[in-house]
Amino acid sequence: MAVNTQKMKPILTARLRESLIGYLFILPQFLGFLLFVILPVVSIFYFSFQDRNLLMGTSKFIGLDNYKFMFQSDPYFKKVLTNSLVFMAGLVPANIFLALSLALLLSRKIAGITLFRTLFFSPVITSVAAWIIIWKFMLQNNSGTINQILSLVGITGPNWLNQAPYAMIAAILTLVIKNVGLNTVIFVAAIKDIPEELLEAAKIDGANQGQTIRKIMLPLISPSVLLAVILTVIGALSVFDHIMLLTNGGPQNSTMVLSFYMYFQAFKLYEVGYASALAVVLFLVTLGLTVVQWQLKSKFVYLEE
Repeated sequence: MAVNTQKMKPILTARLRESLIGYLFILPQFLGFLLFVILPVVSIFYFSFQDRNLLMGTSKFIGLDNYKFMFQSDPYFKKVLTNSLVFMAGLVPANIFLALSLALLLSRKIAGITLFRTLFFSPVITSVAAWIIIWKFMLQNNSGTINQILSLVGITGPNWLNQAPYAMIAAILTLVIKNVGLNTVIFVAAIKDIPEELLEAAKIDGANQGQTIRKIMLPLISPSVLLAVILTVIGALSVFDHIMLLTNGGPQNSTMVLSFYMYFQAFKLYEVGYASALAVVLFLVTLGLTVVQWQLKSKFVYLEE
């Protein structure tokens, strides 16, 4: 059967025009992603193999020397990496548990619940600098609001921001309170999507509130929980401004996390090459934890078939 090429030409021309228009629409986004994401990431990997000094403007290829120094000779790296993992281990469970608890409360049909949702989300959109200024006053040793409240019940509060074990606790709790609203919104939306008939059936079968939450609600919202955990882990490992403004890495480097140590190496010591190597390690740690969480989804995440 012969193909009518004259009829095919208009069709091919129309499809080509549509494809061209589509590519033109995505071109700005693609160029932006290429220039501001891909190129910087590739540059960081390249700089990590150099002895690159920002102040002197010099650079020299040194291979794996930055990584050898990091794991063998840097007296601060192990402590900094441990601080980052401790910060993540404290922040993620606290954030997820509090967000789930708030979501279960805020998803109920109660008068004025919209106001409470707004109040819990307002810290998310609050300036980090303003948030830290307020908490610095509240966490002062003697005149701080937190210690004054503790003194009312006979407890002598610690010097929160200048004592090694308490500074990390303060950094974790203040960031949990600030960002918990974001995960709360995610969980509220997931709970709202649960079919009402499932909850009514559980009630008819005699399930109490705890059993309904544990056996029905949590499995159904587990994909949202996985998303929130991944985002919170990434945020915890990349935290910078919160630590810098609240404790500046102190006292005695007890809150010096990896992202802040990168900044210190790059813009205080001007060792851009070594800071880039630290950035690569942070990227690999974050990627590894994300992959592990994603691989565990088959065991802990309910997937509809």
